[in-house]
Amino acid sequence: MAGCYPMQSTMPFRYRDSAILSVAAADAPIVVTSEAIDQRLMPTYERLGMQPGMIERLAGVSERRWWSEDVSFIDAASLAGAKAIADAGVDPQEIGLLIDTSVCRDRLEPSAAVDVHAQLGLGTGCLNFDLSNACLGFINGMQLAATLLDAGQIDYALVVDGEGSRGIYESTIARLLQPDTTREDVLANFATLTLGSGGAAMVLGRASEHPEGHRFVGGVARAATEHTHLCVGDLNGMSTDARGLLEAGVALARDTWTDAREHFDWSDLDCYVIHQVSKLHTKAITEAIGIDPARVPLTFPTRGNIGPASVPFTLASVAPELEGGQRVACMGIGSGLNAAVIEIAW
Repeated sequence: MAGCYPMQSTMPFRYRDSAILSVAAADAPIVVTSEAIDQRLMPTYERLGMQPGMIERLAGVSERRWWSEDVSFIDAASLAGAKAIADAGVDPQEIGLLIDTSVCRDRLEPSAAVDVHAQLGLGTGCLNFDLSNACLGFINGMQLAATLLDAGQIDYALVVDGEGSRGIYESTIARLLQPDTTREDVLANFATLTLGSGGAAMVLGRASEHPEGHRFVGGVARAATEHTHLCVGDLNGMSTDARGLLEAGVALARDTWTDAREHFDWSDLDCYVIHQVSKLHTKAITEAIGIDPARVPLTFPTRGNIGPASVPFTLASVAPELEGGQRVACMGIGSGLNAAVIEIAW
């Protein structure tokens, strides 16, 4: 029954010999402002007596990116993957694991990973598959990759993600322009209007063989699946209980962080990369777990929420500013709800 899950202490996961060799972002080229979205929705706003500017005022998203229509989700993931491989200086034939963590997909089968594998020219011995867990997928991919690296089953892993929001915007705007649309419909689709497009990828290898790498220390994960219906979506639309999702997400983040503090010395880290949702979400999370907002890099104001690509995309954006010896926490939260916090020793 919903709400009856017992609270349990969460066991940490720790890695002995895993390191991040590169993290790369692929930026979609077409800039779409929130003002432009508002203009398209103006007939509905006027009919319902609603004021434009809500997307930027409440969410803090001034613009987002779209891919060209001829760029697929797989193309976006492959573009990021190629950049990560080049940055890591790794022979593609040596990569033993490829995980595609994208939420967006055009088909049920075959996996998106097989096309990414082909586009990148990876070896026939490279295990490849999709891993899906809403916006937490990329961090889960990192966890699995590090586990196989520590087990000695692979030498290198590539985790990729490619997201595109153009289609869901077009279908959502068309639906909201219908004459029977209500104020409640607009609010239920508000989160959809903060989505963005982009790609991200990461190459992981053995820390013992790559002293230049950044150690993947470990972390903690926690589930709160009594909230499974707060955000439900597909490529045609997404319905969200915004207030309920915010409250439940913040509570889960606080519980996950509290668990982590029992196992890791995270009293004063140098950088906190959290899932990029909105201005309100970021403020609530930083206050709930008591971290310095000045140490939280932001990409949502100009990129929006790009799903599981959000954390690695933001990490890639701040990576040039990080220095050896600094400690970085990454927090992901996915619809359902699931959360994880990990540490990277830069």
